[in-house]
Amino acid sequence: MVQFHIQPDSDIPASTQLYNQILYAIASRQFPPGQRLPSTRALAIQTGLHRNTISKVYRQLEEDGLVESLAGSGIYVRAQAHNSSPRSSSPVIEKYPAAEKIVRRSLEELLKLGCSLNEAREVFIAEIDWRLRSSAQVLVTVPSDDIGAGKLMVDELQKALGVSVQLVPIEELAAILEQTPSGTVVTSRYFIGVAEAIASPKGVRVIPVDVYDYSQEIQTLKKLPKGNCVGIVSLSSGLLRAAEVIIYSLRGSELLVRTAQTGDSYKLNGIVKSAHLIISDRASYAAVRAAVQAARENIIRPPQLVCCENYIATDSIDSLKRELGID
Repeated sequence: MVQFHIQPDSDIPASTQLYNQILYAIASRQFPPGQRLPSTRALAIQTGLHRNTISKVYRQLEEDGLVESLAGSGIYVRAQAHNSSPRSSSPVIEKYPAAEKIVRRSLEELLKLGCSLNEAREVFIAEIDWRLRSSAQVLVTVPSDDIGAGKLMVDELQKALGVSVQLVPIEELAAILEQTPSGTVVTSRYFIGVAEAIASPKGVRVIPVDVYDYSQEIQTLKKLPKGNCVGIVSLSSGLLRAAEVIIYSLRGSELLVRTAQTGDSYKLNGIVKSAHLIISDRASYAAVRAAVQAARENIIRPPQLVCCENYIATDSIDSLKRELGID
């Protein structure tokens, strides 16, 4: 069971702390699509927050398109289905009346072979996307104020997929899709609601990817002695904010947490001189090592360095490969 912890003496409002923790649990699939969230009563007992505050957080998550409320049942993580028009209103079927029968017949043959509906769907998508790949584009989109997260995603996806991946600020996505209507938009579940609202009217599918769960790094943090200083360095400002909240939820005030974006040399040098442990993303690791090397004469004990190799969950990349028809 996912545990939430609220720091009453934090400068971050309690509702924001809870929102960020639930958001992280959804983005890292600790709460997968279809998962029922804890009741407001259960969460109030766990966190000490008033149920009205928790209801407000749930409403915000619902407005952001991450959860849905089912009357009499509870709050559930919303399944991010790929957008498509209902079959009955499809202009393609109206233009080619025999198309539906051909698809149904092919689907029935696949089911007879033992394929599940999901497996059959993958076969169709892989074949179609394989034929469209020469013209289709893969677009990664994130808000401009966290463009570093997009850079991390692009770096990993280009290596994993072996195709060109373009980074587009979400504020510019609508204009780009006017020019590239055949592209596939990829984003984190953090930003899926906004991306879908822009891409769906243009008939462009949006595929969410899951954030790496950082389970190994979390185990390392749990074992750190009280009073240690932890440094977090990343290209992504959003990742830094989430990391700070998560660490405080795990250890409270037992650890001092300092964060820095990769290009902020002043903060980075401060972390190098004070931290017992520094955790960085792969894109920032070289800069962290260089800063430690440069400061060796001024520090008694060099900090332990941990490099997070992934920003995107491996299973999510494998799923994306299937969606794009890439072996």
